[in-house]
Amino acid sequence: MSSFRYTWPYERMMKDIYIQQCPYCGKENILTNLKEEDLQNAKEGFRTYLIMPCCHSKMTILKADEDYFWTTEQLR
Repeated sequence: MSSFRYTWPYERMMKDIYIQQCPYCGKENILTNLKEEDLQNAKEGFRTYLIMPCCHSKMTILKADEDYFWTTEQLR
């Protein structure tokens, strides 16, 4: 099982996916560009890429559950 240090929390509001704080630049309340289909793919275990709209850093999501993205890099 992957370490919790490789996770980052997200929230869904309607069909929008938010991140409370960017792990790269620290900006708060980020509306991501992930679509519902992208999130579903991540939940099924498909590698998904998220370009942060605030600083253009790339997060590689290995999988997702209802609360967290599991990534390839240590974010905590």
